[in-house]
Amino acid sequence: MLSYIIDGGRKLEGKSYASGSKNASLPIIAASLLNGGTTKLYNVPNIHDTQMMFEILKKLGCKVKRNNGKIIVNSNELNSNEIPDELMRQMRSSVIIVGAMIGRMKNAKFSYPRWM
Repeated sequence: MLSYIIDGGRKLEGKSYASGSKNASLPIIAASLLNGGTTKLYNVPNIHDTQMMFEILKKLGCKVKRNNGKIIVNSNELNSNEIPDELMRQMRSSVIIVGAMIGRMKNAKFSYPRWM
């Protein structure tokens, strides 16, 4: 087991920042479709899977902007219920967005994601 041993008589202090979690971010990004307005997201990791989710949102008609570490998703103009095949196949977890699409648009059209 990993441990830290602090020896001395001095106070330990400082700052530590935790990076965002992909597994927490992807369902939250998908849920931004349900809002029908503006959603502000913070601490979203800048990785392939989150970028693909934002690309899917854009193809569906959402606006996505990055601003000083904050991501603003506006799903007010959602105008498509079809996820393009080339984006769907970019990541296995793309199916997360389907539930939100059905909740908002009552139907969804998508292909199978690629299983690696």
